Amino acid sequence: MRSIALDSLADDRVYKILCSLVVPRPIALVSTVNGEGLVNAAPYSFFNVFSEAPPLVVLGLQHKADRSPKDTTRNIAATGEFVVNLVDEPLADAMNACATEFPSDISEVSAVGLTTAASQRVAPPRIAEAPAALECVRELSLNFGPQRELLIGRVVHVHVREDIMDERFNVDMAQYRPVGRLFGNLYARQQDVFGLERIDPAAWAAGRRPAGL
Repeated sequence: MRSIALDSLADDRVYKILCSLVVPRPIALVSTVNGEGLVNAAPYSFFNVFSEAPPLVVLGLQHKADRSPKDTTRNIAATGEFVVNLVDEPLADAMNACATEFPSDISEVSAVGLTTAASQRVAPPRIAEAPAALECVRELSLNFGPQRELLIGRVVHVHVREDIMDERFNVDMAQYRPVGRLFGNLYARQQDVFGLERIDPAAWAAGRRPAGL
């Protein structure tokens, strides 16, 4: 077993270790809008759902090398609103293109050929091609050093394609086809899905065990 003291390593080595091991990570293609109404879209894999009561998501925002905020961070700081667009296989190429460092006066959405649809409760639009979108408002921001910010957002409205989620909120993974982030240039499809049944303490004490892989 390799033993690694992270405080002895440069930041880029720590990044490589953590991002290579904590996989797959969900991808948030975050859409925001600036004061001139320009829509920005940027992908984040330092992202996850955090709570259901209240409904919260977390985003790890990174500043530029010169420590100035990126467009997403700046826009959320100004408006307090953003949309998390979830990424499926058909959206993967455009999501990756949105990571291009376009000038601030260019909308990634337009540049990569995506379209927008109006949100219900926040000003930033959602991306119409996304299989699902979470409208969010900023709940709390925490700064950790000059280049990292932890953003907690409250989800106030959800959009999801009807072929993905039924009226009982069950998700069809074969229709959803979400993409997960690995490391470097690697991503993962979620096609090999299996179930593991939970067992209650009484059943465990009685010697019954759930079937595994």
